[in-house]
Amino acid sequence: MQAENISLAVHKQQAFQYFNQGDYTKAIELYQQLIAVEPEVKSSYWYLGLAFLLQGEEAEAQTTWMLGMLAGETAQLEQETRELAEILQCEAQRRESLTDYKIAWVIRQHLREINSSEINNLLNIIQLSIQLRLDPNLTDLGILPLLQSDIEERLNSSLLEQVLQNALNTCPLEPWVLEFAKISLAHICHPRKLVDALMLAATEVGYAASQLDLAIDYAKLCLHLAPQNAEVLSHLATFYQNAALFDQGIATAQLLYANAKTLPDQIQGNFMILRGLLVTGGRWLEAVPVFQIHETLLQVLVERQPALGRTRISRLFNSTFYFPYLRDDARANRITQNQVLQLCQSNFQQYVSDQAERYHHSLAFPGKQNSLTRPLRIGYLSYCFRKHSVGWLARWLFKYHNREQFQIYTYFANYCSHSNDYLQAWYVEHSDVARKLRRDGLEIAEQIYQDDIDILVDLDSITLDISCEALALKPAPIQVTWLGWDASGLPGVDYFIADPYVLPETAPEYYSETIWRLPETYIAVDGFEVGVPTLRREDLGIPNEAIVYFSSQVGYKRHPNTVRLQMRILQEVPNSYFLIKGIKTDLQSVKQFFEQIAQEEGVSCDRLCFLQQVPSESIHRANLGVADIVLDTYPYNGATTTLETLWMCIPLVTRVGQQFAARNSYTMMMNAGITEGIAWTDEEYVEWGVRLGKDEALRQQIAWKLRQSKQTAPLWNAKQFTREMEKAYQQMWQRYIDAS
Repeated sequence: MQAENISLAVHKQQAFQYFNQGDYTKAIELYQQLIAVEPEVKSSYWYLGLAFLLQGEEAEAQTTWMLGMLAGETAQLEQETRELAEILQCEAQRRESLTDYKIAWVIRQHLREINSSEINNLLNIIQLSIQLRLDPNLTDLGILPLLQSDIEERLNSSLLEQVLQNALNTCPLEPWVLEFAKISLAHICHPRKLVDALMLAATEVGYAASQLDLAIDYAKLCLHLAPQNAEVLSHLATFYQNAALFDQGIATAQLLYANAKTLPDQIQGNFMILRGLLVTGGRWLEAVPVFQIHETLLQVLVERQPALGRTRISRLFNSTFYFPYLRDDARANRITQNQVLQLCQSNFQQYVSDQAERYHHSLAFPGKQNSLTRPLRIGYLSYCFRKHSVGWLARWLFKYHNREQFQIYTYFANYCSHSNDYLQAWYVEHSDVARKLRRDGLEIAEQIYQDDIDILVDLDSITLDISCEALALKPAPIQVTWLGWDASGLPGVDYFIADPYVLPETAPEYYSETIWRLPETYIAVDGFEVGVPTLRREDLGIPNEAIVYFSSQVGYKRHPNTVRLQMRILQEVPNSYFLIKGIKTDLQSVKQFFEQIAQEEGVSCDRLCFLQQVPSESIHRANLGVADIVLDTYPYNGATTTLETLWMCIPLVTRVGQQFAARNSYTMMMNAGITEGIAWTDEEYVEWGVRLGKDEALRQQIAWKLRQSKQTAPLWNAKQFTREMEKAYQQMWQRYIDAS
């Protein structure tokens, strides 16, 4: 009898060894033998069934477990069920530790059949579903009613918090995550700790994926946890404004301003009020005094710099964004911007001093090969490598880069993995290395540093604070701003790419960056895709013989002084109409804005036509053919819209100023070989608008010159432009080596 017991113990040990080693065939054979000898020992049934399950025989597993249950006494059934559940739980945990998530998920689904109300097992199923990119289907799991019941004693709140964090970080766009978050927060011990994760989810879905309704819901949930959190209020105001919910956006910004406990929060609140008023496109009169307050607050910030201590102000990187939209005072605008950006950079470096110091030392003692014989590593940083004006224009540089001399790294700030944006995919395909990054300046800077980038080219300037944070740390020895906006004013940026026209000769006096002027143009394209037009004059009730003026710009480019000049042009040109496009904003306020100025200038409102957006950029370009003349904006000109106008061979009237934003159309027209329509004063702007409206022969002459320019002009020679950019990179690198 003793020998028989020893033999059974050996068999059990061998069976368990085969099981752990994954030799399920031998384990099954031994467990079947053990059941034949000791049918009353239920653990053999449980392991036999589990071995069948791990071998992919689910039906056989369930049958085996059922036989084990039936073979016992009814009174013992509850105890036996607990034993089976414990064995399955142990194996699920072992599989999770081995990252064998699929098997762990299958085992936990069987655990759920045994006990459907075991809340922690359901949480683990959700966790595994996230890992496996499966829809956990909360309705089928039945977890939401459980979370709404009294389960505190059974609930592992740490596990719940971990699962929620994981869901927010990895799949915030999934509809179930928000619902899960709302119900789970009642059981989290320190829910305010989740504000950062919720806010990160909100920014991911709001900025990268443009799911604004969902972003608003996440932000409102954050606001419930942290009612006066300045960052939450700022993002929520932005989401509302981007979703064209302007009243809510402005009201949220006003709440931020009213609750501000620090000067930086006050500036951010006022900035968001200003933004809300300007993006509506029709509330300029309200915006002007807010801008005056904003400028005063920024001056106070600069004056109080030593007293700020460690108050974090880095989110104010873009606080001067609207200056060039409101006035063409290049020197004053740049000086304020340089001061604010210098302050922001210094402040941000204090918060991440270890990382900033490490990059600094790497530059002081460069470990790079000081040679021009190897390909230069050029890094391009932007959140606009997608269907965006910058995305459309920068692609030509990527297309024509010499890959033998330059290795191209692309840093996607706020990359959207859920997007079907074909232009984003195009940039991934046309990069030697594509880094798909999130809204984290530290992460971006570290990746650039690890990639040992030689020259980092920023396409965002101050349009994205995250890009500013990365640049402020100086992760690359040479940093350049190009294309996306005016220069940032960050001390960490070395050069700003310009040309002979886009900046005046006096610009070096008030730019902190070294201005690098390319010989002809700072931008060139080979053209644009043009679709089939969907807009005809007869659809708009405009006679064929009428003169049609056209403007397509966002609301905050439509300065009232320029709109007044445009109305004067209409007033002097009989049978003329004005088509106003680009209204993603508050149509009613835009109409009131234009109609009020039209009436003051004696122009019938019947001559104004407000156009909605069209499905694609190619259709928009095709529809430009309905216009005779395009009237540019000032003090902030068009850029992509100007290029599109010239490509479609339509005369353009532009007002040239002193700042970069007021000289974009000027440089593009000069590089297309066109001077007709370039105005240096308000009076010339009106004169050119009237002359072009009345002189059909002149319009035809300009159109012919623009058609001819496609064969010869620098503006339409992206390959040559790329060679000039590459020459600039090589010269910048040589300067750096010579100075090292």
